[in-house]
Amino acid sequence: MSEILLVLLAGVAAGALNAVGGGGTFVALPALVAVGLSPVTANASSTVALAPGALASAWVYRRQLTPVGTVSTTSLTTVSVIGAGLGAGLVLALPAVSFAAAVPWLLAFATLVLAFGRRVSRAVGAATGRSVGMTSRAVLICQFLLAVYGGYFGGAVGIMMLALWSIGLGIDTAVSNPMRITQFAAICLSASALFLIASDALDSPLFLAALLAGAVAGGLAGAHLALRLPARLLRGTVLTTAATMTVLYFLRS
Repeated sequence: MSEILLVLLAGVAAGALNAVGGGGTFVALPALVAVGLSPVTANASSTVALAPGALASAWVYRRQLTPVGTVSTTSLTTVSVIGAGLGAGLVLALPAVSFAAAVPWLLAFATLVLAFGRRVSRAVGAATGRSVGMTSRAVLICQFLLAVYGGYFGGAVGIMMLALWSIGLGIDTAVSNPMRITQFAAICLSASALFLIASDALDSPLFLAALLAGAVAGGLAGAHLALRLPARLLRGTVLTTAATMTVLYFLRS
């Protein structure tokens, strides 16, 4: 019972983190490993369990959705679903050791871009006399690559999306957060469909159910909280989460 309670609380924290700014995987995954699941099984199980919580958060955010540049929500979501399916397939086909070694550096890059991306974008725009912006095709290509990463591992993929949109399009973190959780939900659902069929994520149903229940509760609560947070505080929360997860992952590696 103590292990189930630990996983349940980890689910609440992970769901709330994902709703507010991202990073929930770094709570859910270690909790599942701590109760005895292998890293690969824990990765698949956390993705499956976090999907309903992300979907619940996306429902809360549905009226705050704004397009990412000129890319339609349908196109962005389609690319996310396809990329995540490919990434989940890679989990089942390839070892994760070499890729895991790159994750801390990816997180560090994402954190730096989140912190300084909009300033860099404005500075370059002022120096060149024109605004800096990615084309729709570039946004979709980058989103596909992030979705592959999200289906493969998932850690901080939401933070990386915010970073991409911040420096590539100059979109404020608070404005893009609803779209971020919507795309995260699409990535999780796509990867989960494959994990439920081809992985052993269902071999520990009690832990999976506990994490899922906690993630839904945390996702709903976190989304409602994020809607009431001032934009500056929300950006600070996202940056703090990103920086903390980066440091912890470097220490873990």
